[in-house]
Amino acid sequence: LNKFKMIRCRCCNENTDKRIFSSKIFQKEVDYFECKNCEYVFTEKPTWLNEAYSSSINDSDTGIMIRNLSNASLVLATLTLIKDRKSSIVDYAGGHGFLVRLLRDIGIDALWLDPYSKNLVAKGFEFKNKHNANLVTAFECFEHFEYPIKDMAKLLNIAPNILLSTSIIPKPTPNPLDWWYYGL
Repeated sequence: LNKFKMIRCRCCNENTDKRIFSSKIFQKEVDYFECKNCEYVFTEKPTWLNEAYSSSINDSDTGIMIRNLSNASLVLATLTLIKDRKSSIVDYAGGHGFLVRLLRDIGIDALWLDPYSKNLVAKGFEFKNKHNANLVTAFECFEHFEYPIKDMAKLLNIAPNILLSTSIIPKPTPNPLDWWYYGL
């Protein structure tokens, strides 16, 4: 692809002109960039977020329940490492509340927070700013942050510890049809 306009990386704020491909998102052709400085892969300014988040679970996501079971184990291990199984945790981008319910079922004071999803199974356990949480989880949502540094600061305002997961992009950077994780 030819170099063209400069765009500011939404992660490190450096200028880049490294357009790596374009792909359709909700019938709109969208340019993807890779930052020359931090190698973060991002799109042009997302104008489709309301449409994208109108359903918090992708129809092709067949691993959602097994991931939540695995994430519950990761949360327990993290709480053990930070020596704090008594304080509240907040599941940010908690989807329909599966992880919160799993954690509560095993005695963890887990709370739900998701600005884009409906809480279906953890009703009554929504995070309110008055809670003192010691851990916030952010499973598979970092790649959805519009401005990652600002969003990480929001997480740190919730709790001093963050348990975050995402898939690291392979090298060389794959084309849209060559990597399932893009979720086009």
